Amino acid sequence: MHEYLQSIDWDLIKTQALLWSGKLALALLVFWVGKWLARRFANLLERLVGRSGADPLIAGFARNLGFGIGLAIVLIATLELVGIPNASLLTALGAAGLAIGLALQGSLSNIASGVLLIIFRPFSVGNFVEVAGQSGNVESVTLLFTKLRMPDNRQVTIPNAEVMDSPIVNFSAQTTRRIDLTIGVGYQHDPKDALAVISKVLNEEPRLLSEPAPQLWVMNLGESSVDLAVRPWVRAEEYWAVRSDLLRDIKMALDGAGIEIPFPQRTMHMARPAPADGQG
Repeated sequence: MHEYLQSIDWDLIKTQALLWSGKLALALLVFWVGKWLARRFANLLERLVGRSGADPLIAGFARNLGFGIGLAIVLIATLELVGIPNASLLTALGAAGLAIGLALQGSLSNIASGVLLIIFRPFSVGNFVEVAGQSGNVESVTLLFTKLRMPDNRQVTIPNAEVMDSPIVNFSAQTTRRIDLTIGVGYQHDPKDALAVISKVLNEEPRLLSEPAPQLWVMNLGESSVDLAVRPWVRAEEYWAVRSDLLRDIKMALDGAGIEIPFPQRTMHMARPAPADGQG
């Protein structure tokens, strides 16, 4: 053992250790600086895309994509400094990419769906949407996920593939929305009188739009009421406030006119059993 230790060229080992430690330190420095530059490049790309007038959704997606590409370039350069040849690295990355691609088909599908969402833009940042069974304001679209902020301030993260595979309802796509109300009145009242009362309420609401004009008609003869359709138009951002106020004002106006809004009722007739033979 002693003779084996004496046969080792310790000077060569020290030289190689110093060389490798120097390469490792340089590689770490290059990776740290490159990562910082990649982040700066991504932020700059986001600002440039934003200044061009593009949607904030596109600007955020461009930042994420730019940082990912920059970080990949930095990683390849760092591994080359350590001594891993590009050809071997690309071969290894190709084999690893195939295996990872098979294992992460869902993630790749999310990335592809994210690109499609950016290209076709069914919604923008801040839009109120209903997608994949969730409703909220769009916060961002990343490479893998779409983030929504729900009305109660919860955040929902939905995989992009699920977003693309489900119907997307964008409530903010248009500047105006129609309020759909169904008001039931009792059968003992003339529907014309009820429509006149409701029409007066609509005329006194300044937030309703004159074009398109509100629509009123008898929609259905229900089991316990005559159902009236009330269809006014309003600016999209005022939808919920106006809808709530209209329900309140219509209820008060109908009460004031003595017109009843009935609740569902059932009339039951109890049949007495037939008397047994020889009784009663």
